[in-house]
Amino acid sequence: MIPTKPSIKELAETIALEYQEKATPLDSIIDDEGLAVYYDSYGKDTVDGMTFYENGKFYIHLNTDLGNKPNSAKGRFTLAHELGHYYIDSHRIGLKKGLLEPHPSRTNRKQFNQIEREADYFASCLLMPEARFKKDCYRKEFSIELIDFLKDEYNVSRTACAFRFAGIGNHSIMIIYGENGKVIWRHCSEDFPYKYLLYQNRVAPKTVMGEYFAESIENLFKKEEIWAVDIFDYVKDDDSHRKFFEHCISYKGRALSIVWEE
Repeated sequence: MIPTKPSIKELAETIALEYQEKATPLDSIIDDEGLAVYYDSYGKDTVDGMTFYENGKFYIHLNTDLGNKPNSAKGRFTLAHELGHYYIDSHRIGLKKGLLEPHPSRTNRKQFNQIEREADYFASCLLMPEARFKKDCYRKEFSIELIDFLKDEYNVSRTACAFRFAGIGNHSIMIIYGENGKVIWRHCSEDFPYKYLLYQNRVAPKTVMGEYFAESIENLFKKEEIWAVDIFDYVKDDDSHRKFFEHCISYKGRALSIVWEE
């Protein structure tokens, strides 16, 4: 049976809501399922995690060289992603029967493989169940401070939290990730008014992220107003004076911007 997003969401959130803790206790889930999890050094140019089935048991391996340490935000998302391979029926059966070869997982980024997308979605729902997450967003004005409050509440990364917020939060947003002056990926809420960037692969110069890459600022944590015409494509003439906010967070040649309209 091919898993659907609603079925993955129901599965992940049913598991999460069995526990009272807001930050889903992954160690308790591991113990309850009798799974073997190993944190070890596998190199920086390899994988975040892998799941194996051998001698009647599942084994999860997490790469500490890429920041996947016990109880860290990165490690929790990777572990939740690997749990997706264990819990989603088609993944688990495929691993057990040898129909699905153990494969390297690189989490918390845009995935092009369907299996990896399913495991990422499972992880997001497991770590940030919709009912709890929406309750924490209720009647709160959007800001980067709200994202940071939520990420701390659920012990997830800012990027993972922003993705979840784009899907079920109380305000539409766009997330843009860039490296060395290039847009690597973008993601937005379904009802966000614009879907395309003015420069598809290059960071728009008249933006906070553009300022960061142009001026080689060491680290940036900055919010500014930006014009829609300076960042989005297909802006109608009537909207030429439409403004948005951009909050950019940068680190060592990489930058994440969250864009929203008040």
